[in-house]
Amino acid sequence: MALSIKKVDVWAGELRDIPGGLADVLGGLSDAGGDFQFVIARRDPANPGSGQVFITPIKGKKVEQAAAGVGMNRADAVPTLRVEGGDRPRLGHEMARSIAEAGINIRGFSAAVIGNKFVAYIGFDSQQDADRAASALKSAGRTGSRRKPAAKSRRTRR
Repeated sequence: MALSIKKVDVWAGELRDIPGGLADVLGGLSDAGGDFQFVIARRDPANPGSGQVFITPIKGKKVEQAAAGVGMNRADAVPTLRVEGGDRPRLGHEMARSIAEAGINIRGFSAAVIGNKFVAYIGFDSQQDADRAASALKSAGRTGSRRKPAAKSRRTRR
C-alpha cells in the first residue's frame, strides 16, 4: 500500500504541569470548535512545573484565536509531515532509514498503529528537509518491501 504524505501545520505551546493543565488547553480549543487529529503533551524536565503541548490541526480563525489565547503558536520552525498507510513489519525502520540515507536529520517522530493502519508525524529542521524527506518516503512506500533478514548460513560438519 502506498504511503499518504502530507505537510501539516503543528501548533505548540507551554502548559502547566499540574492536574488539569492539558485539559485547560484542550478545553479552550474545543470550545472554539477545535477538532484534533493528534495531540502530544509532555512534561518539560528542564523547566519544573511546565510542560509542552503539540496539536494538529488548528483550523479556522476562531480556533486559531483560541490557540493564541492559551499561549500556542504555529510551530513554523518545525516543518512536519503526516505519513499514513497500511502497517507492516519493518516499515518504521524503512521510513527512518530512507530519510537517513537522504542525509536528513529527524527532529521529532511520533507514530501510532490502529488495527492494520499507522499514522506518523515527523518533524524536521527546515522546509527543505521536509520536502526532501517526502520524496525519500515516497520511494520507501513504493518498495513495499517485506524483506526478511538474510538467513544465516548453516555449516554442516562432515
